[in-house]
Amino acid sequence: MSSMRGASAYGRGAGAYARVGIESATMSANPHRLIVMLFDGAIGAIRAARIHIEAGNTGEKGKSISKALEIVNDGLAAALDIEKGGEIAERLASLYDYIARLLLSANLHNDVESLDQAERLLGDIASAWREIGTAEAQG
Repeated sequence: MSSMRGASAYGRGAGAYARVGIESATMSANPHRLIVMLFDGAIGAIRAARIHIEAGNTGEKGKSISKALEIVNDGLAAALDIEKGGEIAERLASLYDYIARLLLSANLHNDVESLDQAERLLGDIASAWREIGTAEAQG
């Protein structure tokens, strides 16, 4: 019985430690790094959703897709500045909207292909975003 409580306490402690690590990284990150972290979070949530679909775990699949949607809509899309970003920002907004629709379809139909497509698109944008950061750091 006490080993169960110990394992439970360890799990809570490990989770709290991970949250502190993420919070620390977030607080010390520059705006460019924050966007990279959003991409990483969305892609990670999509990968988790795929695992849950394959395992038949509907509840956790829904949570993972909801997390990815929240990151795409409330993080990535909300960070766009259409006035400063112009056409590129408008195209990204359309692309994020399309990704959100793919995620909704994946959730509704347990569609792994929609998850794959959303992950590929986010991965491509994230890759370009990382290259911009590397170029800025060098130049």
